[in-house]
Amino acid sequence: MIPAAFDYARPETVDEAVHTLADAGPEAKVLAGGQSLLPILRLRLSFPELLVDVGRIEQLRGVRQEDTKLVIGAMTTHHDVIHDPLVRAHAGLLAQAAATVADPAVRHRGTLGGSLAHADPAGDLPAVCLALDATMVALGPQGYRTIPAAEFFVDYLQSSLRPDELLTEIQLPVLDGWGFHYEKFNRVAQAWAVVGVAAAVRRDGDRIAEARIGLVNMGARPLRAHLTETALAGADPSPEAVGRAATMAAEGAHPPTDLSGSAEYREHLARVLTGRAVLAAAGT
Repeated sequence: MIPAAFDYARPETVDEAVHTLADAGPEAKVLAGGQSLLPILRLRLSFPELLVDVGRIEQLRGVRQEDTKLVIGAMTTHHDVIHDPLVRAHAGLLAQAAATVADPAVRHRGTLGGSLAHADPAGDLPAVCLALDATMVALGPQGYRTIPAAEFFVDYLQSSLRPDELLTEIQLPVLDGWGFHYEKFNRVAQAWAVVGVAAAVRRDGDRIAEARIGLVNMGARPLRAHLTETALAGADPSPEAVGRAATMAAEGAHPPTDLSGSAEYREHLARVLTGRAVLAAAGT
């Protein structure tokens, strides 16, 4: 299909992009890599009056380390996230999950910030950033605003970004010494995850000291499996102990029922995949 008519702007700087969004009002959309937005436009599920293309703003690309956090520009592509040495060394869970996104063509064009701002609960990276306690940094006419991942994802395809704000960077705590694993089930290669689980585990000797678990496609927004995280604190990393904790992974979730599976099926997958992901992250 052909998208509805829209105006187009291609700012050269972050400030210019923010001013353009502020002047345009709520009917403007930011175009990053376009891998999420363009299909929606073609299906006429969105009718923006203006597209603000931020593809030329180099300030929004790249990865750097600042003390105990990684800072990733919102326009950094999935491909660059996967291969960046800082991400691989200090936030390996993000690199591993990004490698499962769609196909190579999408990974070369799609961006981390675009994926997060799209706020699709079936997307791989929102749940990963939630599990990693990421912080989103947005710039608007009133200045910069930091938004914890737990507050960033509001509802289905809805983030807490304001219409006149631009997501500029994602900040991740450095998790050296943690194990990680991303586990997802999809019906066919390159399809959205029916359910996905992002797990990060810190061991203290022969015990699990702390676990962080993000769930993909288990509700209208990405979720943390808090009950399982609590049950794993101090547990031994055996299949039996992890399995008991994983039985609580779907508690409080409201997964959808669709052509890929029922809500009950997704709850079962969440329990099974959580057990697998935690055991792999714990190294057992």
